[in-house]
Amino acid sequence: MSNSSSIRHFLLLALADTRQLQLLHFCLLLAISLAALLGNGLIISAVACSHHLHTPMFFLLLNLTLSDLGSICTTVPKAMHNSLWDTSTISYTGCATQLFFFSFFIVAELSLLTIMCYDRYVSICKPLHYRTLLGSRACAHMAAAAWASAFLNALLHTANTFSLPLCNGNALGQFFCEVPQILKLSCSYSNLKELWFIAVSACLSFGCFVFIVFSYVQIFRAVLRIPSEQGRHKAFSTCLPHLAVISLFVSTAIIAYLKPPSMSSPSLDLALSVLYSVVPPALNPLIYSLRNKELNAAVRRLMIEWYQKH
Repeated sequence: MSNSSSIRHFLLLALADTRQLQLLHFCLLLAISLAALLGNGLIISAVACSHHLHTPMFFLLLNLTLSDLGSICTTVPKAMHNSLWDTSTISYTGCATQLFFFSFFIVAELSLLTIMCYDRYVSICKPLHYRTLLGSRACAHMAAAAWASAFLNALLHTANTFSLPLCNGNALGQFFCEVPQILKLSCSYSNLKELWFIAVSACLSFGCFVFIVFSYVQIFRAVLRIPSEQGRHKAFSTCLPHLAVISLFVSTAIIAYLKPPSMSSPSLDLALSVLYSVVPPALNPLIYSLRNKELNAAVRRLMIEWYQKH
């Protein structure tokens, strides 16, 4: 038995048992990280440098790429370090920092995806009111609210989680620090304050999910009423990437957090956590660039200019 004051470090879940698999996982994580950095970096540069992309949709996409970069840079470097050097430790302060930033970027991503859904809804269902409802100032205010709410959520969860007494060891069943894993080590797992915070966060997340589903029902109804096939194709091309990103992010997170205990196993939990925390930041740039001609053209132009200069 120990308490939180005596814990100086935590033990993270190892990605593999053998040295060969550890090095393989290091290489895979390195490849995913480089793909995420390259893809998101290109989108950020293209949106920032192309004046015709300075629209609400691309401004929100810029914010989403920033949250993706932050998310993958929070969890992956430590996992790569542990795989390369065959360790599994993370300091108490490092764990608290990782938990804070992971909570911050995950909540920011869900909030931004919800705002992007609202952007698509207004664009397709209320096009005449688009500039009124989603002007540059309104868009900036919504993005700022998303980041501010994510910061407040992460701060409250981190402060309250690490204020709990820990007496069930220091081994975490995850390759990074997150709230449920820390709570399993607590002497008072039924701590009402933290459970209340979790319940509020879950309700807000569920509210975002319901809003997204309702919005897309209205969007698809409006798109199917468009008389021209070209118009329907253009509308779908702006919605499908966003819907694909939401589906990947939400479905894996829901399965990871809401699956019954009987389905839980270290290998399944590890696979699901990689799917919702590591894979989306690497796939999101590819999903968006595949269907968006404007973004594709801006990225190509940026790469050509860079090649000519070098």
